[in-house]
Amino acid sequence: MTHTPQFTRRAAIAAGASLPLAAGLTPTLAKAGGHSEAPQNAIQNTFTLGDFQVSTLLAGTRVVEGPQNIFGMNVSAEEFAEASEMNFIPADKTRFYFTPTVVDTGSETVLFDTGLSAAGTLPALAAAGYAPEDIDVVVITHMHGDHIGGLMNDGAPTYPNARYVTGETEFDAWASRGNDGFEMNMRPLAEQTSFIGDGGSVAGGITGMAAFGHTPGHMVYMLESGGRQVLLTADMTNHYVWSLAYPDWEVKFDMDKDAAAATRREVLGMLASDRVPMIGYHMPFPGIGYVETAGDGFRYVPVSYQLSI
Repeated sequence: MTHTPQFTRRAAIAAGASLPLAAGLTPTLAKAGGHSEAPQNAIQNTFTLGDFQVSTLLAGTRVVEGPQNIFGMNVSAEEFAEASEMNFIPADKTRFYFTPTVVDTGSETVLFDTGLSAAGTLPALAAAGYAPEDIDVVVITHMHGDHIGGLMNDGAPTYPNARYVTGETEFDAWASRGNDGFEMNMRPLAEQTSFIGDGGSVAGGITGMAAFGHTPGHMVYMLESGGRQVLLTADMTNHYVWSLAYPDWEVKFDMDKDAAAATRREVLGMLASDRVPMIGYHMPFPGIGYVETAGDGFRYVPVSYQLSI
């Protein structure tokens, strides 16, 4: 069944919005608000967004062979190879990134997604200056294993003081179908979880938006503080060329491929029009960039120094 994309611009500001300031784009070991000291071998990137402090966390990365088994499944090998060559990337392998995000709003500390496991996410979280006990809210954008795998650690909640927020449509879809990852990680936390829909609020300045297709209830989240915005896009688009530049290319892990493509076009079009930066869970680390239109598709412009001046 094809779902109609329900992404709305409730949190969007007019075209030409100011870009967020940042504290730097090289991995930092900032200590925030008296949180724990960071280990020296973990990677994170911290910037400011109005009164928010936002940190992207590199919770894992790996090389994968045969990327056309995942991306561009509905185009020829020749077209896939040509697009790859044009963008200076190999067509026979790719690198995956897994990037949760933590946001200190000044009143609450909010973690978006938990990685494949607690073992992968916690060192990066510590590098940003946070202990598991510091997390007040855990937001799950959708319930694929690389987003919920770190919810539990040795059978206990990884973030013992947190409340949990996720999309109601997403939770209901996975609860009805069931799988081992959901049963082990998400269902035990159901009583501590609140459920939102399109336009629902997580905390002050954090708004959920329906962006269905990748999963039945996939959500993206607008962060807004001091008149500045960043859209946390999760898995709305999963590769900066083979998914973002070519939004109609089919992606193996999109559960409703037609809805996912339509959602990509709508969300990416908004980002390009309004010049709002994005944080993408699988974009090359630090996972932050801009989108512009390019022909019938889009172009990803990764951050450089512009957020640090």
